[in-house]
Amino acid sequence: MALTGIQIFKLLPGSNCKKCGSPTCLAFAMNLASGKAELDACPDVKPESREKLSAASAPPIRPVVVGYGDTAVKVGGETVQFRHEKTFFNPTGLAALIEDSKSDEEISALVKRYQKLQYARVGLNLRPELVVVKGGARLAAAAKAVVDNSDLSVVLYSEDPAALKAAAEALAGKNPLIGPATKANFAAVAEVAVAAKVPVWLKAANLDEVAELTKALSDAGVKDLVIDTGARTPKQALQDSIALRRAALVGQNRDYGYGTIAFPAEITANLALQTAVAASLIAKYAGIVVLSDFDGATVFPLLLERLNIFTDPQRPMTVVEGIYPIGNPDENSPVLVTTNFSLTYFIVSGEVEGSRVPCWLLIKDSEGLSVMTAWAAGKFSGDDVGIFVGKKSGIVDKIKHKSVIIPGYAAAIMGDMEEELSGWKVAIGPREAAHLPKFLKEFKVA
Repeated sequence: MALTGIQIFKLLPGSNCKKCGSPTCLAFAMNLASGKAELDACPDVKPESREKLSAASAPPIRPVVVGYGDTAVKVGGETVQFRHEKTFFNPTGLAALIEDSKSDEEISALVKRYQKLQYARVGLNLRPELVVVKGGARLAAAAKAVVDNSDLSVVLYSEDPAALKAAAEALAGKNPLIGPATKANFAAVAEVAVAAKVPVWLKAANLDEVAELTKALSDAGVKDLVIDTGARTPKQALQDSIALRRAALVGQNRDYGYGTIAFPAEITANLALQTAVAASLIAKYAGIVVLSDFDGATVFPLLLERLNIFTDPQRPMTVVEGIYPIGNPDENSPVLVTTNFSLTYFIVSGEVEGSRVPCWLLIKDSEGLSVMTAWAAGKFSGDDVGIFVGKKSGIVDKIKHKSVIIPGYAAAIMGDMEEELSGWKVAIGPREAAHLPKFLKEFKVA
């Protein structure tokens, strides 16, 4: 049960030493109670108090890391049920299912194809991270073929503890998620996981059995768990996912306080329908979703959905400030400047590219605001934009002319820009990005 700020304060040293970064122990206690501080920030907590506080301040959904390197996925760790309350932090991992009946050569070809499914967007690299290797006798060899031919992380899928043990040993240091732990084999799977120091996913028949298995595995020494409720219909999978989140966050039931793994691949054989099911589960709390295959037409929409859901709703998606060349511009190419709101960037860059006029597009940090909003808020003023263009952006080293095009909606900053940019021609572009192609074809640099 979570403690109140006052209850936490009574367990703190009370010295107001400020080592934690808070002005007083009471302030630190309030921050700890609201999830804005970590207990480790206080170096002077007594051991007996630390034990009580650690249990009370533990996240309601235990975070578990699956995999390694750039493809490691953190499952769980969320603290709110609805995105508008705060934000969701740990994006759903995307996994493809591979049977160990495939040859090493076939597995190699598959994972190399999966690894190519990477997309650059708003300064991020969007990609799937995981492969679920399912089987028995060849589980270790198949899993080894995955990590030898890609950087994808692995989930091991076998009800044979001996096969899981061999595969976990083959993937030493790769931190695979192993399972399923069921009522029939949980003790043996727990033994493998404890020895290999890897997380476990459990498969239950229903939500009541989930609680039984989490207790049993925890008692067996396995703390890092991921839940598969066993649901294999779209409706039940969605209902269970929502019920688990509510039980952990609203009901504060620690038996359900773990991330989840869901298997659209075992709900339907149709990849398009799997993608639809996966989309609903990404929106409603799944930690990992498993498809039968990856291709661009299915992965890309899921990656974009995931990006939108796991972006802080209080902070718009932004593009990094800087120079973006479009169409191999040279020293005589036009220069445009706009804000770093990602939608603005994509619309403007798309229209510039469509014009077939090579240009330099300057993106100025406006805290993620659109042109009109940024101008109204003083984040896209003439002085600031002028300094950015003339001194900070570095564009003067790439061009011979002194012309810059500003958005039509920011026409009011023209005068201040011209004062800041002595000798420059500041041109007012169209208000709508759709009119940029015609404008650019007719525009002449000074």
